[in-house]
Amino acid sequence: CKRVPELTMMLAQAAIADKSGLFKDFALNESELLELKDASWLHDCGKITTPEAVMDKPTKLSAIFDRIELIDQRFDLIKQQAENAMLKAQLALLQNNSNSIEDIEAEFQNMYAELLAFKQQCERDREFLRLCNIGSESMTEADQARVREISMREFVDLDGHVSRFLSDDELYNLSIVRGTLTAEERWIINNHINVTIAMLDSLPYPRSLSRVPEYACGHHERMDGTGYPRGLKREEMSVPARIMGIADIFEALTSKDRPYKKSKTLTESLQILGRMKVNHHIDPDLFDVFIREKIYLKYAEKFLEPEQIDAVDHSKIPGYIP
Repeated sequence: CKRVPELTMMLAQAAIADKSGLFKDFALNESELLELKDASWLHDCGKITTPEAVMDKPTKLSAIFDRIELIDQRFDLIKQQAENAMLKAQLALLQNNSNSIEDIEAEFQNMYAELLAFKQQCERDREFLRLCNIGSESMTEADQARVREISMREFVDLDGHVSRFLSDDELYNLSIVRGTLTAEERWIINNHINVTIAMLDSLPYPRSLSRVPEYACGHHERMDGTGYPRGLKREEMSVPARIMGIADIFEALTSKDRPYKKSKTLTESLQILGRMKVNHHIDPDLFDVFIREKIYLKYAEKFLEPEQIDAVDHSKIPGYIP
């Protein structure tokens, strides 16, 4: 709530000062700047109704606890069951008097080798699922297929029932392509903007703050009309509302206090933001001002950790021509 207003005002002031560009006629007086700042403070107020378990879901399997721990235990269980099965097979082999000592020794070595290979594969799969449990920008189809393959393994539970290694819910969560939220949880998160609209539209504003709802409630819209909740296009949005969209995204990318993701460097964040410009998700001209005037650096020096502030090469930012 504190960082988005700061970044919003930095970009707004830069756009106002850009008298030679497309914003040469854009101006906000002191009262209008205060209106925009108040709107940016309120842009996520609807999140007070979002369950904390969804808002701060740190991993894909997080619930009351991280269920990856259950899967860890399951790997230990199937390794032990495999070893027990081998020992029973070895005992049966010893009890069969028709086998020579040489044959028994050779078979024992084969069994040990198979068990060792199985345990090593279990450890690789365990580490793989642990990595899958961490939200990422994009999960590949190959990784999703591997999760499905692991899920089809079987184990014997404590009641003696044969079960699939992963439940349907575990498989569903571990296969999340982006981030840590399922589609249902993403809907709950996205609904915060509808709550924000309902809250802000219900307030009696003085004339000087009458555009607060419009500014605050447009930060998830996209310039091509594919955003939410109203599907507004660029020409249907005011410049301040478009400014807030960029501020909200950049703050989220660089934020270091989100439990479900690691903070990104300036270069990583600007590359993502640049791709959003190319895909018509953010205002292209405001993005150019953001880069050209180095708003990102002014913000970084105030709010980011030193390790996040790397050397940015403008020529490698998608969609930006120095």
